Amino acid sequence: MKRNSVYIATSIDGYIADANGSIDWLHSVPNPDNSDMGYGAFTSEIDAIVMGRNTFDTVHGFDMDWPYEKPVFVLSNTMTLIPESLKGKVFLVKGGLKAVLSEIHALGFERLYVDGGATIQNFLKEDLIDDLYLTTIPILLGGGIPLFAKLTAVQAFELKSSKVLIKQLVQSHFVRNRKK
Repeated sequence: MKRNSVYIATSIDGYIADANGSIDWLHSVPNPDNSDMGYGAFTSEIDAIVMGRNTFDTVHGFDMDWPYEKPVFVLSNTMTLIPESLKGKVFLVKGGLKAVLSEIHALGFERLYVDGGATIQNFLKEDLIDDLYLTTIPILLGGGIPLFAKLTAVQAFELKSSKVLIKQLVQSHFVRNRKK
């Protein structure tokens, strides 16, 4: 079954990065047991990841090995080459989202993790998100990169579950209700 899912953390005021583009605040709550906040379970249910170029550049710039085991499709109209070390792991796609999704689905990848602020916003604008897994960090940033942008139509979601993680974070799973 084809599904496009978002798994992301936000500040209480709905930002995914601060005014400087930093995500250091994601670690503002102590996590002594190194909980993955359900990320492993989530990624075990997906086939591939779709992210924008900015998110790709950010992740690729981290001082660590490539963190994804699943194929990553990078949406970019300007990027022309994948770093040699990521060949076979990362693939460039471009064009309209519906055409890109058709291309990815034709390769056998149906359950997709959509990541990156602008990419998520664009998927939402085209009503292409089926699941939102939102983890709220108890911090007010007062500005930065928002998760949500203006939409042309209301989109109804239903709360499927909500839980408290490490006694401080709230993770909610919302499912798109296309019947309304």
